[in-house]
Amino acid sequence: MPRKMLNTYSWQEIQSHKQKADQWLVINRKVYDVTGWANRHPGGSRILNHYAGEDATDVFRAMHPQLDVVQLYLKPLIIGELAPGEPSQERNKNSQLVEDFQELRRKLEDMNMFNANLGFFFLHLAQILILEALAWLMLWHFGNGWCITIFASFLLTISQAQSGFLQHDAGHLSIFKKSNWNRLMHKFLICHLKAMSRNWWNSGHWQHHVKTNIYHKDPDVNLLPLFLVGDLQPVECGKKKIKYINYEKQHLYFYMGEELKLCSEHLTFEHFFLQDVAWISTFYIRFFITFGPFYGIFGTLCLIYLVKSLESPWIIYVTQMSHLSMQMSREENRDWVSTQVLASCNVEQSFFNDWFTGHLNFQIEHHLFPTMPRHNYHKVAPLVRSLCAKHGLQYVNKPLLKAFGDIVR
Repeated sequence: MPRKMLNTYSWQEIQSHKQKADQWLVINRKVYDVTGWANRHPGGSRILNHYAGEDATDVFRAMHPQLDVVQLYLKPLIIGELAPGEPSQERNKNSQLVEDFQELRRKLEDMNMFNANLGFFFLHLAQILILEALAWLMLWHFGNGWCITIFASFLLTISQAQSGFLQHDAGHLSIFKKSNWNRLMHKFLICHLKAMSRNWWNSGHWQHHVKTNIYHKDPDVNLLPLFLVGDLQPVECGKKKIKYINYEKQHLYFYMGEELKLCSEHLTFEHFFLQDVAWISTFYIRFFITFGPFYGIFGTLCLIYLVKSLESPWIIYVTQMSHLSMQMSREENRDWVSTQVLASCNVEQSFFNDWFTGHLNFQIEHHLFPTMPRHNYHKVAPLVRSLCAKHGLQYVNKPLLKAFGDIVR
């Protein structure tokens, strides 16, 4: 049968379809109308809207490990292809950098860098469960005195922080080959072990990844009214005479303000799902069964609050150290590599840094290859650094304490 003829489009025409009610995007030179699909997109509708009118080839490949499955959803959405004389991406993008990055990705796939070591992740899960068991055993054997309670809280804090890093792995589909297994593991880790909403995490985190440090698109830099970040936001608010708080003192209340912001986002009705509530309830049932006999209902709630309060600065500083001090901008429609490298920095590798940050000290590699298992980041880092050097992109690598200090600075 002769191949069905596809309509051809210019970039000028494609870029005119970037409204919420009219969204086209390009993947591997094929043009797709994703308007009707957006609300069913597992990563959320906003991600597709953020890339409407643009080439989404690299971000599409970065986020979808099972291409054969995703192609089934793409097929009905195709409406045409780029005209023969049109470049594969917008003319303002560095085509040589794009080609070199795609070649690097093919090389890493040939090196099996996207294959997970299940033993690595099993050991991390075992670490989490053993720490919780040790906390319970201490209380059972020594009682619930102040010293024992503080030490047990310390163990539970480590367990919660490491649970956060492991749920991050599952959320990025980087543990199992099958996406459905990753999603099931993610529900267990983030809802049952962390008491957080998986849908809330997906909605915000994927937006952060596809448009890192882009105002009005990355929720991690939309911190008003509590904070002003970057170079542009303070100027805009100054011109509009917007001043909710004395922002000259924001470095003094950074930790508490960030924790309040996370709590308010977590409770937003927009991301409220009954399935999440059912999973999260198992966290509290488990905690009350495990620690209720030692502290009672009110005491167990206080223990949970204490552990979460101890864990929060750990997670907040680790997640903010790689982006908050880097370049923030309005949408400039840069290529995938430039977007991620300019908005991210690494922290020096060591056994402690890898463990303490859940390998988020390799933030550049993580943002370029979000579905790559974290135990492979250190192997690909030299190749990424070479790519950046070739194209004049600054590859920032800091000591851990300097990265924490740069948040406050």
